[in-house]
Amino acid sequence: MQDVAHSAEAIEPPSPLRTQRGAPWTHRAAEHAIRACASVTIAAVVLVLAFVLREALPLFFDRPRHAEVPLGSLVLPRQWTGYDHATFVWQPVGGVAKFNIVPLLLGSLKIATLAVLIGAPVGVAAAIGLWQLELRRARRWIKPAIELLASVPSVVVGAWALGTLAGVMQSSLGLLWRLNALTASVALAVMIAPLVFTISDDAINAVPEELTEAAFALGARRFEVALKVVVPAALPGIAAALVLGLGRAIGETMIVVMVSGNAPVLRPCDPTSSARTVTATIATELGEVVQRSPHWSVLFMLGAVLFACTLALNAIAAAIIARLTRRLRGRS
Repeated sequence: MQDVAHSAEAIEPPSPLRTQRGAPWTHRAAEHAIRACASVTIAAVVLVLAFVLREALPLFFDRPRHAEVPLGSLVLPRQWTGYDHATFVWQPVGGVAKFNIVPLLLGSLKIATLAVLIGAPVGVAAAIGLWQLELRRARRWIKPAIELLASVPSVVVGAWALGTLAGVMQSSLGLLWRLNALTASVALAVMIAPLVFTISDDAINAVPEELTEAAFALGARRFEVALKVVVPAALPGIAAALVLGLGRAIGETMIVVMVSGNAPVLRPCDPTSSARTVTATIATELGEVVQRSPHWSVLFMLGAVLFACTLALNAIAAAIIARLTRRLRGRS
């Protein structure tokens, strides 16, 4: 029994306290530096959110100064002067300012959804194909080359889409407007695909070799192993890649400003029409607005809505990934 106890002590992993005491001072300094950076980052995010809320809340609590912005007209249709029926309009400049955020939210959702539908399958298929072809030597330079596309500034991609892609798509598809939501979505897909590929490739290559070897031993072909073993096992990582790609598309600014037409047209089911996103509206209008004005508060409210959408998206993604992980582990 004593020998068993001694052997158990021998294989017992060292506690974090022992590891910290025995570690070199450089390791401890690096650990403290990482903790400090993480704390500063969290504090910065909290301060930014507090600033956004401070500028947006007067829209709801200081009604005498913001009486020209009825709260109902922010999300509900209203019949404005000169219009035949109630409609959703974002037109902050003019005789009567019209602040309705529905066209902006639908424009963001339309462009981001189209971008994910175009770019995500390309990224996932590239990751599966790279594993399927088993190009281990070529993978050393293929993956870094694809990842370099994710580091290209969005303004460069926007300039390429504005100067080349928009004209090609208009002539080939016969589009009425040269700058539209579909062109912006294709340009965004170019930015999303490398991100989705990188995360999906890491998830696929993290699948234990025991699973694939067992499938090969049972006589399965390589494409069958890829689709029936590797992809289901890597599904949580692929789902995380899709969510990050969607968040990347929602938060993009330069491409949609340059290529989407930047017009708040309420046509959610028409990808060939112009569109305007929340981020593009904040970027183009915030620098020309009088501080503490109703327009100023509405723009910061849009920023708060963007924060809320991002948090909700992350929460939904975490729940989906946790559910997929439990299912893969055989739990209900």
